[in-house]
Amino acid sequence: MNHPIMMQTHPVATGDTVLIVGHGSREESGNDEIRQFAAQWRVRRPDLRIDLCFIEFAPPELNAALLEAARTSRRVLVVPLILNAAGHVKMEIPEAVEGARRACPHTEILLAPHLTACDPILAILKRRLRKAMNALDMPDPTTTGVVLLGRGSSDRGANGEMAKMARWLLEEGDHELVDLAFTGITWPRLEKVVQRHVLLGMRQVVVLPYYLYTGTLMQRIHRQVEHLRGQYPQVRFACTEHFGFEKEIFELMDQRVADLQAGVPDSRLPCDGCSYREIAHDLGHGHSHAHTHDHAHAAPAHDHAHDHGHEHHHGHEHGHDHAHGHDHAHPHPEGQPA
Repeated sequence: MNHPIMMQTHPVATGDTVLIVGHGSREESGNDEIRQFAAQWRVRRPDLRIDLCFIEFAPPELNAALLEAARTSRRVLVVPLILNAAGHVKMEIPEAVEGARRACPHTEILLAPHLTACDPILAILKRRLRKAMNALDMPDPTTTGVVLLGRGSSDRGANGEMAKMARWLLEEGDHELVDLAFTGITWPRLEKVVQRHVLLGMRQVVVLPYYLYTGTLMQRIHRQVEHLRGQYPQVRFACTEHFGFEKEIFELMDQRVADLQAGVPDSRLPCDGCSYREIAHDLGHGHSHAHTHDHAHAAPAHDHAHDHGHEHHHGHEHGHDHAHGHDHAHPHPEGQPA
C-alpha cells in the first residue's frame, strides 16, 4: 500500500536529503505512526527534505530508498529512528549505506547514530512515571515498583543501554525498586519481575514500555498487564504508552541532522565503515531484510573490543544460544519491534 508521505520524488540531484530509517512492524498501525512522525517533522522543519524508509515489514525498503535518495541528492543524511543499537543499527543500515556509496560514488552519504540512552529519553521516562504515579491511589514511591520494559536483544550492548536507563531512573527518583524486563530474546520477563516486586512488598507497580511506536509487542504488553491485574488483585498496576511523538524525539532527530551537517566529531555512527563489521558479515550476521525473516539459528553473537573508541557487540536480534541456563534460541518474531 502506497502512502503519500512515505517518500518524496526528487528528480534532480540537489541539496541534502534526510532519510529517516524506521524498523518497521507487522502491525500496520505502528508503521503509520512512523509515517505520521515523518509528516510532523516535515511541518516542524520545512527547511529539510525528509524521506522515510523501513528496515523490514513495510515499504519503502531501506536499500531501495537509500539508492533513490543518493541518486537525487548531493548529500544524504541517514538518521535511524531507533532506540537501541543492535544488529539492525550496527550491521544492516551500514551495509545499505556502503552499497549506496558504491552505486553513487559522487553522493556523500553520512550515517548518524541511533537515538541512544541519553538525558532526553530519560526526561520522557521520568515524565511518564510521574503521570502514572499521579494516577495511582497511593503515589508512594517507596511501595511502588517500577519496571522498564524493552524489546530485548541478543546484543549485550543494546540490553546494556536499557540497563543504563533503569539505573538513571533509580538514581534520579525516590523509587527504591527500579527493575528491567524484556518482551523477548533475553531475560528477565515481565511476569518474573512483577513476582519479585510482589514478594518484596510492593503495593503498586508501574510498567514503563521502552518503545517509540505501537505494534504487536505494545499490544502484548497491555494484555500481559491485564493478566497481572487478575493474578495479583492486591497490587495496583499502571502501564504507560509508547513515546515516539514526544518533543524530545523531534529534538534528538534535529540534533542528529545538525551534527552531521556541521561535521561535529563523533556525530557519525561508529559502526559505519568498521572493518570488524565486515568480519561479522562473513560469519553470517549481516543480511538484507528484503526477504523472509526466519533466522532462529543464526551464528552466535561475538564481541569485538577493538581499539578505535567504541565497542562493537555484533550479536544480531535473531535468536542465539547464550552460555547460561536458559535456551535462548527463540524464533525471531518474539524479539521483533512490533
